[in-house]
Amino acid sequence: MKKRTFNKEEKLRIIKEASENGISQTLEKYGIYPASYYSWKKKLEEMGEEGFHHGMTPQHLKRIRELEKENSSL
Repeated sequence: MKKRTFNKEEKLRIIKEASENGISQTLEKYGIYPASYYSWKKKLEEMGEEGFHHGMTPQHLKRIRELEKENSSL
């Protein structure tokens, strides 16, 4: 089976659909492993939509926000 990649909008839609229609039914529909779904959900809860950027971690996000705050004060 070919590996499928999902973009940010698709991940958000799948998370929303799973909360409305049930997790197992939605994951089966899209062929997603539960570990992937829960990883996406955790990133969304911890970092918001920005967490779906490749390689983004809470530490990166914190540093980016610090730099943005510093730039705005300059």
